[in-house]
Amino acid sequence: MSRRRALVVGAGIGGLTAAAALRDAGWDVRVHERAGRLRAAGSGLSVMSNAIAALSAGGLDLRLEERGEVLRSYHVRTPKGRPIREFPFPEITGRLGVPSVLITRSALQEALLEAADGIPITLGATAEDFTEDEATGRVTVRFDDGTEATGDVLIGADGFNSAVRRRLVGPEESRDSGYVCWLALTPYSHPGFPPGSVIHYWGSGKRFGLVDMGGGLLYWWGTQNMPTRLSHGWQGTKADVARAFAGWADEVRHAIDVTDESALLAVPSRDRAFLDRWGRGPVTLLGDAAHPMLTSLGQGSGLAIEDAVVLAQHLRGADDIPAALRAYEDERRERTRAMVAASRALSDFEQAENPIRRPLRDAYFRLVPRRRLTALLESGLTFPPAPHGAILPRDIHTV
Repeated sequence: MSRRRALVVGAGIGGLTAAAALRDAGWDVRVHERAGRLRAAGSGLSVMSNAIAALSAGGLDLRLEERGEVLRSYHVRTPKGRPIREFPFPEITGRLGVPSVLITRSALQEALLEAADGIPITLGATAEDFTEDEATGRVTVRFDDGTEATGDVLIGADGFNSAVRRRLVGPEESRDSGYVCWLALTPYSHPGFPPGSVIHYWGSGKRFGLVDMGGGLLYWWGTQNMPTRLSHGWQGTKADVARAFAGWADEVRHAIDVTDESALLAVPSRDRAFLDRWGRGPVTLLGDAAHPMLTSLGQGSGLAIEDAVVLAQHLRGADDIPAALRAYEDERRERTRAMVAASRALSDFEQAENPIRRPLRDAYFRLVPRRRLTALLESGLTFPPAPHGAILPRDIHTV
């Protein structure tokens, strides 16, 4: 008897993780990607301890510590570089026994492609529609070039603008965050930026982040409040970014100065209203296709990895595929809902521009008890997650 076939639409972080994990679970996997070639955007990310623990649970050893930089310190500072708070990530990851790794998207993609080696990946395949055969329980995807693919399960891992999600729930509006994000990778060295560092700088309606990628490579990001009509089609230059952060800490200004103009990306920051139902029949969603979120928690890629591993666990040996998919969705719903809500609340909190609210924001993080902060951070970094684990304190919404 031939193995059952899984169709994965999308070859991003979640899609490739799902492909590798599903193959390990005994499935015949085929991946379809709309891009004509696999090329990760020029940015970095954090693969936090929860995601690395999930990879291990899914039988995937990507050796990420060798491909990136282990997180050693995490500081929040004022625009001038004065301390607000050091977050106890090293203490937490040490207790969990699982590191958090700072890594470029391209390095993570390369690791996942190695894990998925031998799985067919069709490029230039833009999904348009799917149909379910009630008699067989199978699902067929139609692509824009007229080709089709049929399998026993369809996984929409096709990101924020997911065609599979659109087919499931119809057109939706995105929710803008009220600011633009600038991103860049650049060679970098500065005495105020030790190896393994993450440093965030919080200003008024602006933030900046320095993240060590290892090997003398820096990932930095900056934000600035602006109307949607400007943030969704930003047409500025590096000089505009430099002006936005004029007078900030020397290490911030140096990061912008040494960045090549061609390395600068500008993206809108947005999410969607949380979707309670991710699928029907033999179809489901994962990652940004299921629960797109703002970047403040740095857990977008981590949740996609968790989704993929939990999905493969439910499909391993499943007799009733729709029931297995609904069980996967039920297991993931409350954690992802909490993360999406927490990321938006934290984004609004950190991006504060109000002259009264901004100093309250800084004072809150200076004064919150270390034990409480540690417990909250640990809930997000733990996999499998504790039932009903808190992500952010309720009083952050009122500050």
